[in-house]
Amino acid sequence: MPATTPFSILDLAILRDGHDAADAYSRSLDLARHAERWGYQRFWLAEHHNMPHVGSAAPTILMGYIAQGTERIRVGSGGIMLPNHSPLMVAEQIGTLARLYPDRIDLGLGRAPGTDQQTAAVLRRGRTETVQEFPQDLEELQQYFSADNLDAPVRAYPAEGIRVPIYLLGSSMDSAYLASSRGLPYVFASHFAPGYFQQATSYYQHHFKPSPRVKKPYIMACVNVVAADTDEEARYLASSFYQMALGIIRRKSYPLLPPVEDMDQIWSVQEAAALQQMMQYSFIGSQDTVSADLEKFINLHKVDELMVTTNLYDHKKRLHSFELTANAIQSFQVAHRVNNPV
Repeated sequence: MPATTPFSILDLAILRDGHDAADAYSRSLDLARHAERWGYQRFWLAEHHNMPHVGSAAPTILMGYIAQGTERIRVGSGGIMLPNHSPLMVAEQIGTLARLYPDRIDLGLGRAPGTDQQTAAVLRRGRTETVQEFPQDLEELQQYFSADNLDAPVRAYPAEGIRVPIYLLGSSMDSAYLASSRGLPYVFASHFAPGYFQQATSYYQHHFKPSPRVKKPYIMACVNVVAADTDEEARYLASSFYQMALGIIRRKSYPLLPPVEDMDQIWSVQEAAALQQMMQYSFIGSQDTVSADLEKFINLHKVDELMVTTNLYDHKKRLHSFELTANAIQSFQVAHRVNNPV
């Protein structure tokens, strides 16, 4: 493994039971400020729609909120679902952010709707072919950022000529094909869609074609982490995460609920099995447990960066989990450098 593996955060501004979106946004900013001190590389925000308990419907607005309230941490979209938007509009919005916060803005792009099909149809004004047009939309977006676009009839003035790193998000082989052929960093949604993780990342690594800005493959893997002072406490706190994640299986949006002692009183045997399979890349335990498990994960899958997502009801417990996670990653990195001096 490399001597230093960057680690970052994916946030969805999940609402807690009994609290509103403003509370979720305030907690996101507080987390970002702490994460900056703890050594996290990036703070990314997802795009979801028509979900009453997911606050990240407008990631570019939240990116500005987080960037304004922090000093150094990179702020990005994890991601903007490009088929929902005009490439010109995305370039203008991200370009504006990049001018306001130089060298701090990342652009993660996905092609999934981030919602149900009916809502996607409303977002896309009935245009069902937009997913198939994703490669063309990506090319158009890249052109708006290019300094070579100066003679084009349509230009994205805040964005033109600015270097905003673009990352391709995905959970399938299609995204691996596109990321490798376009020479883009690849972010895999292994935190909820582990099925193609090994196959897709392996393909990407072996078929990557260097691009002018990215010379070698770069894989970022998103994983669920719940860390606490003991393994037992971590498992207890994780029940809030499990209750929220049940919504994926039940096709409902659940808020963050207080932890419970026994999840068997809430989920069925079939739901528990499905959720455990979906959340295969979840790391739950004390700092030592999480450190050992994450080190094995990085070594096994040869990922270049970890993106951590943690959803807990108690804000202080959530902050503590992210702090312990940072300590866990840094501890095995220090040990690696000691054992493998230059």
